[in-house]
Amino acid sequence: MEAHVIKLLDEKFHFFNHTRFIEHDPIQIPHLFTKKQDIEIMGFWVAVLAWGQRKTIISKAHELIDLMDGSPLQFILQHQDSDLKRFELFKHRTFNATDALYFISFFKRHYQANESLEAAFSTQYQDEEITVEQSINRFYTHFFNDEFAPQRTQKHIASPAKNSACKRINMFLRWMVRQDEAGVDFGIWNKIKPHQLVCPLDVHALRTAESLQLIQPGPTNWKKAVELTDTLRALDPNDPVKYDFALYGMGIEEKTIWK
Repeated sequence: MEAHVIKLLDEKFHFFNHTRFIEHDPIQIPHLFTKKQDIEIMGFWVAVLAWGQRKTIISKAHELIDLMDGSPLQFILQHQDSDLKRFELFKHRTFNATDALYFISFFKRHYQANESLEAAFSTQYQDEEITVEQSINRFYTHFFNDEFAPQRTQKHIASPAKNSACKRINMFLRWMVRQDEAGVDFGIWNKIKPHQLVCPLDVHALRTAESLQLIQPGPTNWKKAVELTDTLRALDPNDPVKYDFALYGMGIEEKTIWK
């Protein structure tokens, strides 16, 4: 890799991995909470909703919080059936009330049996696995392990088994697993390790990575996300996904109001 590319990635990582990043990004939503489970619930939910304008994504996440009376875990575990009627009008792009109600159902099923959402991702052989590929596949199976799971909701949960790049789930995992002094990511999970994370890859990150010759041109899929991560792992074997800040940041740099 060219020295000037390495220098650029390091500079942009340090610039964007800063608390000022939080107020302009959907990650601000889980940062509203201190309880681990609330961070997990709203972190996952806003990550899934993270397509379109950031302002709209953030607004919709606040709407969900209000619908859950400001206490996600408490609402998930203690709501009455009558409380669910308030979600009938919730919609964000193709995510609608049917999807929202199933998310609530899943969270209730999971948290009644588990202390943390990490249990839905971590596998028996977690320490031996190179990436989170099997973790995400396991989560997909666990998420839809309900005979009443709506088929339409499957389009909102990606998996490597479907050859998706899994951008939103990889972003969520970065939030939960990475921890450093900057305080943007939470680092509240410990079974999955930072070196196992896969870089979130969408068309913007793909374009930036291709222009820097970090990857060969190709479609946005799981294989390409792993290819990018392998390249970044050469720069930092323990924390390759920290460079997501650089790739994402360079993609939004012209639109951002903070310099």
